[in-house]
Parts: sequence; C-alpha cells; structure tokens
Amino acid sequence: MSVDNPNNGRNGFLAALAAYGLWGLLPAFFVALDPTGPVEILAWRIAFSLVFCLAILLVLKRVSVTLGLLRNRKILGLSALAAVLILVNWSVYVYSSLNAFIVEAALGYFINPLVTVGLGVIVLKEKLRPLQWASLSLAMIAVVVLAVGYGSVPVISLTLAFSFGFYGFVKNRMGPRVKSVDSLALETLWLSPIAIALLVWVALGEGLTLGTLGLGHTALLLSVGAVTSIPLLFFGAAARRLPLSIMGLMQYIAPVMQFSFGVFIMGEPMPPERWLGFALVWVALVFLSIDALTSRRNRLSQPTETP
Repeated sequence: MSVDNPNNGRNGFLAALAAYGLWGLLPAFFVALDPTGPVEILAWRIAFSLVFCLAILLVLKRVSVTLGLLRNRKILGLSALAAVLILVNWSVYVYSSLNAFIVEAALGYFINPLVTVGLGVIVLKEKLRPLQWASLSLAMIAVVVLAVGYGSVPVISLTLAFSFGFYGFVKNRMGPRVKSVDSLALETLWLSPIAIALLVWVALGEGLTLGTLGLGHTALLLSVGAVTSIPLLFFGAAARRLPLSIMGLMQYIAPVMQFSFGVFIMGEPMPPERWLGFALVWVALVFLSIDALTSRRNRLSQPTETP
C-alpha cells in the first residue's frame, strides 16, 4: 500500500480509535469476570495472550522470524525487561479494576504521557520547551494535591504511569524490526512459568474458576488473551499510518473512558481535592498537546533542503 494513499490516514484513525476504545473498555471487562480473582485473571491473561500471539504468528508465517529474535542477545534482554514491566502493569491494573480503584488507574494513564516526556529529559537528555516544562510542573503539583487528598501518595496511578512509560521506552529500544506481535509473544513466553506457578497456586488454594461459572463466564475468561492482544495489533497498525502528534492526542480516549466508567457507572468517590488534582493533570495535557501540534506545524512549515 502506498504511503501517499489517502486511505492510510482514515485506516490509521480507525485503527487508533479501535485500540484506545478497547483499552478504555478494559475495566468493564475485568469487572465482568467477577468472582474470578486478580491472580487467576493475571495468570490466564499471560497464558492466553501467548496462545493468541502464537496463533497470529502462525497465520502471518512469522514463527521462524520471532524465534530468530531469540538469537539476538540485545532483543532477548530488552524483551525480558519489557516482560517484567508489563507484568507489574497488568498486575496493578487488574487489581485496581476489581477493587474499586478504576479512577486512580485512569489517572495513571493520564499521567503516562508526562512520564514519557520526563524520560526523554532524564534518559535521552532532551531539552524541554516552555510548554513541556509547564506540563511537568503542573503534573508534579497535581500529584502533591492528590497525595494530600488521598492521605497518601497515589501509588496505583504512579505505578501504572511509570511501568507503562518505561515499557514503551524499552519497546522503542528494540527498534522497528521487532513487531508488536513478536514482542508480546516473547514477553508472554518469558512470563509463562510465572503464569503456570500462579495457576497451580490458585488451584491448590481457593480453586480455579475457569469452566465452573457457566458458559458466559468461561467464554469471557477464554477471551482474555484476545482482549489483551487485539488492541496492541490495532495500535501497531495505527502507529504506522498516523503522525505521532495525532496518536498522542488520541491516547487520551482510553483514560477518559476508564475515568467515566469509574465515576458514573461504578460510583467511585470524587471529592473536591481529587477533582482539583485531575483538573491540573488535564490542563498539563492540554499544554502538552498544544506543544506537540505547534512543534509539528513548525517542522512541516520549514522548507525542505534538496541536494
């Protein structure tokens, strides 16, 4: 497909909408899995994601390509680190969805773009523009406000934001050669022994719920691998077709949906200090978005030198 094809933009927009829309529905999906506990859900999420990725790799005839990546020590090490980070992220997110911390989890994904900018400064030694400085400053003030409101640091939000921020950074270090399905297959392969151990632990304790709570519940639990993997595939398709500035704006779809579900459907409390903290984060994101769009417009307006 040609890069200049006008359908690329439309298809990329639809793919991004599907990815972030599906991620926005994740809290409702995990709540629907009740009374299955977070440990069992996490274990099945790893196991069925691996199965789903292997099926996709078979269809795409990429199994040999993915296995070939195992001979690359750099990719192997980065995929192991990514596996640890996504394990932390998945564990905390499933726990928060099942224990009435959906709003706090949504805050984590609002903060995530700001963490990404911070990583660029600290790790890549990038220089911040004024609006980026303003965004990070407001984000830090918001965390203090929320910490005072909660009576403690919002650990769930910060853990989700930093784990996914570092996860994205590690994935970026892998380079374009490693596709999203390759990476997720390697990550879940690393985590498969942990998944098996967790399933054995649950089976010997309270007992596994898979297949014991009716066909509907069983179907939902079996689909957890697809629910995890499909948004990543849509995301990969969108990232190849849309400018980063547009992807950056669309990424707020998921936390907005999660926040709305937590507040208006699940009835999680929103005292004034929490609204203030969220408002500061949202203003920070507006600044960050304006900066990204302005920067892109300036780059596009610059004349292209010809050799």
